[in-house]
Amino acid sequence: MKLKFIIITFLFSLSVCAQDKVFSSEEIAINDLIDGTLLTPLDHSKSVLAIIIAGSGPTNRDGNQNFLKNNSLKKLAEGLSNQGIATFRYDKRIVKQIRKGKVDKNMMFDDFVTDAISIIDHFKEKNSFSKIYIIGHSQGSLVGMLAAKARANGFISLAGAGQSIDAVILEQIEKTAPMYTEDSKKVFDILKQHKTTTDFPPALASIFDVSIQPFMSNWMKYNPQSLIKELDMPILLINGTKDLQVSVAEANLLKEASNNAELVIIENMNHILFTIEGDDLENSKSYNEAFRKINPEVIERIVNFIK
Repeated sequence: MKLKFIIITFLFSLSVCAQDKVFSSEEIAINDLIDGTLLTPLDHSKSVLAIIIAGSGPTNRDGNQNFLKNNSLKKLAEGLSNQGIATFRYDKRIVKQIRKGKVDKNMMFDDFVTDAISIIDHFKEKNSFSKIYIIGHSQGSLVGMLAAKARANGFISLAGAGQSIDAVILEQIEKTAPMYTEDSKKVFDILKQHKTTTDFPPALASIFDVSIQPFMSNWMKYNPQSLIKELDMPILLINGTKDLQVSVAEANLLKEASNNAELVIIENMNHILFTIEGDDLENSKSYNEAFRKINPEVIERIVNFIK
């Protein structure tokens, strides 16, 4: 009897494991700069592919950087692939450069767009998927808009800004450090002329360091509202009410600019797609709390939009 129980338990555990694993995982090198993970549903037959583009900073394919680990983009990818949508998420080029100790000091925002286009072209050449959707998170939303045009079948913006980056930063400075507003405007005026300057308050060095001014100048030339108007494809805009970095107002600007866009505001979702019931302290701490689950509504909304 005991042996029979062990055998039944073993077979049951195998059955559970088989049911849990609904996608395969494959590491793919797109080129010398870009590596990523492709998750493919096991029962797919030319399924849809969603390419996930990370936000600003040295963000890896899982949504983590340096000492902040939350696995938000990994959870997003797995959540979608569990629902029958193939996903590809990748390390930004700077991640690989940091690992090798060879960071390109002349890196521009446009380089991120080049990488996203390379990924789209790679999978279009493979012809393994019926459609390709772009999911851009935060800064990745703007990258995704530029890459998706005339290449993708649909675009999804997660916590994407509706204004150029200089306007977004100026709003943040006006709210948190209004005494530096006029100095910041002067710096941005110089950057718009594709020039650099050392004439800025030391307190703003993290934003205006001379080494990153060319990158900022390149980034701020793009207006998301103008770009989203040019996308002739279905568009889904998702923002959360607990987002500390990109307000709901930014999503409304994108919605107003596009007749093709559907807007979804998710209650209590923060910038990294987690549900936050408490205050800003809980919100900030969540950026380094990998035990948290991704907000289920964001998965549901994306799946419904794509399918």
